[in-house]
Amino acid sequence: MLLSIFDASQFFQWFVENANYLFVFVFMVIESSFIPFPSEVVVPPAAYLACTNTGAGSDMNIIIVVLMATLGALVGAYINYYLALWIGRPVVYKFADSRFGHALMINREKVVKAENYFDKHGAVSTFIGRLIPAIRQLISIPAGIARMNIWVFSLFTFLGALVWNSVLGGLGYWLSLHVSPDQLFEKVEEYNKYLTWCGYGIAVICVLFILWNAFKPKKKMNEV
Repeated sequence: MLLSIFDASQFFQWFVENANYLFVFVFMVIESSFIPFPSEVVVPPAAYLACTNTGAGSDMNIIIVVLMATLGALVGAYINYYLALWIGRPVVYKFADSRFGHALMINREKVVKAENYFDKHGAVSTFIGRLIPAIRQLISIPAGIARMNIWVFSLFTFLGALVWNSVLGGLGYWLSLHVSPDQLFEKVEEYNKYLTWCGYGIAVICVLFILWNAFKPKKKMNEV
């Protein structure tokens, strides 16, 4: 099911009747920030309308739909990034300097080391994170706390969001060839389940890869 704090079917119908580039951008900003909101009720119907040339979005182009959705996702990611940088980072350091933090074996040195690690290796995490449900909105937070280079963050967030929104746009295009408007919400919801499981599959593969790298036997220095 599409999870949200509102009636997804009612919003979906409203969006189909009022879709335009601005709404795609604004709702994707919301989706990518800390507010729970499913991108699946925005990009596929907008792409569907662009391809069928019907309804409010009949004058839209699917390529621009995907681009506006990606730009919106990037802006939403900036919100989380800077909130984490300006609010979350001081809180983390205050905790690391506290007695309770020290009791849990967390100190300033370890936080700095974690920041440096994420700054060096966070690009791939940021990219992959944009493809995983529930992680997509949260991956910007550790990037902000770790002060990840903003240009690197922007590039890999944009690329990850572009891949995800291209998949959703492709879904909208495919549905425009096979599904009538009155079946659209039901089919988007159905195929969203498959996309969600694909995202979880990506997450499992990433975890297994990390564990394999962490525990694989290391070559000895004198080994030929």
